[in-house]
Amino acid sequence: MREKRLKVVFSPAAVRDVESFEAAVAIALVKDIQAYLETRPVPIGKSRIKKLTGFDPPLYRMRSGDCRAYYRIRGDEVVVIAVTRRKDSDKRLNRISETRGRYRRAKGSFILS
Repeated sequence: MREKRLKVVFSPAAVRDVESFEAAVAIALVKDIQAYLETRPVPIGKSRIKKLTGFDPPLYRMRSGDCRAYYRIRGDEVVVIAVTRRKDSDKRLNRISETRGRYRRAKGSFILS
């Protein structure tokens, strides 16, 4: 049986983040994001994907080398909110948690503003 493929969408901030990396790193990162998030965006066993606690709607983190991609799942879409280097991930995660009200909608889904 064929796995259902989800559509991966990058927010404008995530696009700027990816463009800030060196070309080789950016290409590898986008390939990993597409490979993992199109088919299995939720963690299964010990994987490079983690569900972060304290976020509603749920926020996930995917590890790709020295980079981290933060994303949410909305229906049949995976929306990449931010991409950062590991050393800067705590600062970016704090910024996401402070502004998470921007991602909320009445029924628990979110929109990017």
